[in-house]
Amino acid sequence: MTPLFESNTLFVHNSLNGKKEEFVPVKSPFVGMYVCGPTVYSDVHLGNCRTFISFDMMKRYLDHLGYKVRYVRNITDAGHLENDADEGEDKIAKKARITQLEPMEIVQQYTVGFRKVMEMFNSKPPSIEPTATGHIIEQIEMVKDILEKRLAYEVNGSVYFDVEKYNATAHYGILSGRNIEDLISGTRELDGQSEKRNPMDFALWKKASPLHIMRWPSPWGEGFPGWHLECSVMSTKYLGEEFDIHGGGMDLKFPHHECEIAQNHASIGKHSVKYWLHTNMLTLNGQRMSKSTGNTILPEELFSGDNSILEKGFSPSVVRFFMMQAHYRSVLDFSNDALSASEKGYNRLTESMKKLASLPTSPATDGFEVQKWIKGAYAVMNDDFNTPMLIAQLFEASKFINAVADGKQKISSKDLEALIAAMNVFYFDILGLQIQSEGDSGKLDSAMQVLIELRMAARADKNWALSDEIRDKLSENGIVLKDGKEGSTYSVE
Repeated sequence: MTPLFESNTLFVHNSLNGKKEEFVPVKSPFVGMYVCGPTVYSDVHLGNCRTFISFDMMKRYLDHLGYKVRYVRNITDAGHLENDADEGEDKIAKKARITQLEPMEIVQQYTVGFRKVMEMFNSKPPSIEPTATGHIIEQIEMVKDILEKRLAYEVNGSVYFDVEKYNATAHYGILSGRNIEDLISGTRELDGQSEKRNPMDFALWKKASPLHIMRWPSPWGEGFPGWHLECSVMSTKYLGEEFDIHGGGMDLKFPHHECEIAQNHASIGKHSVKYWLHTNMLTLNGQRMSKSTGNTILPEELFSGDNSILEKGFSPSVVRFFMMQAHYRSVLDFSNDALSASEKGYNRLTESMKKLASLPTSPATDGFEVQKWIKGAYAVMNDDFNTPMLIAQLFEASKFINAVADGKQKISSKDLEALIAAMNVFYFDILGLQIQSEGDSGKLDSAMQVLIELRMAARADKNWALSDEIRDKLSENGIVLKDGKEGSTYSVE
């Protein structure tokens, strides 16, 4: 069977030059894709989720086109210091100290939590999920290699990358568009405050202080790897010296991805990544998400409705659909109104999906060109994974499906077969959406309405004990009540 990629030319936006380029794998039909995974010191936040859901969608589409994709997404379980800097405390070690747990207990707890959340979002696991601590030997070898090429130097047990020396023959700033002269000027006031030759230099290996919990032996003494080094090592180990896609959030462009490029080029002698893809940020009610200001929400809080920001909970499928309604490179704002509107659209679309198999057929199709519609759906996905335009295509088909179900338009059995296959591919396989299991949801809604009314009556009679008992008993069974201006609603955890 001829793979679909032979008849579909995919274009991707390459952050390296800011242009859309035809996607031509290094070794077709094999595709190597590396995405920077989470640093597992806290619950995964929605911004991370959006990045991983976006690359899950890309992986799904590449699979569908017939490519053989190896998707590597790492777990950072050491070496990521506070404020993404070369000084300060390891984020995981800090959490371990505060909670009086072993660092690997922290790693295990939040790795399991991360995987659970991604499973709820119906994101498939990567092909390989390596950890930084599992590749210490390889990282030491890359440091030794860069030292031998005289593009790094050792000071008091730490090893730093020499940015200025590297820039003499290469280009530091090629991804982020930063100019090294501006970087030197911007860091000049820090001179003399560090053991680095230049404030721009970044750590490949750091000497562990006496209080540093996570440490490994090395030729330069006991220490730990630099955060940037980990991804250079794990990506090239599993995908080769040259691979196709490296992805992550836009916040990783500089310094993380810029440093990766420099390290790879210094060690291997060439650029390892052909296409750099970056997702944009999430905002909440128009403001940047921030733990310090309280303008943030965790996935579990979003699903359950147990938060002070949104009026109700939203299912993982609705949230995934909401994310797919924005292009991965655009800013996406979470708000109650936006999610509610998306939920209504999701429900309309899924109702049409349910009608597909039982549509009546006719000798000929009336008013809708199925094959033209299918080509249009592929065309928008081939344009840098344009999921909002694909969803618009799905709504166009949904309108036709409803018209056929109402007897206002007609479809042939051949076109219906093609439409069912295409809708299933785009809805389930590529967008990764799910039709929520109805089960006894109608009965549950009716029963909950009775309980809510009983609780309202108890509150009206000032029978606070009964009101609280109803709420607490429901909570014990995974049903959360939320009181609002327009009455009480419930969500199932």
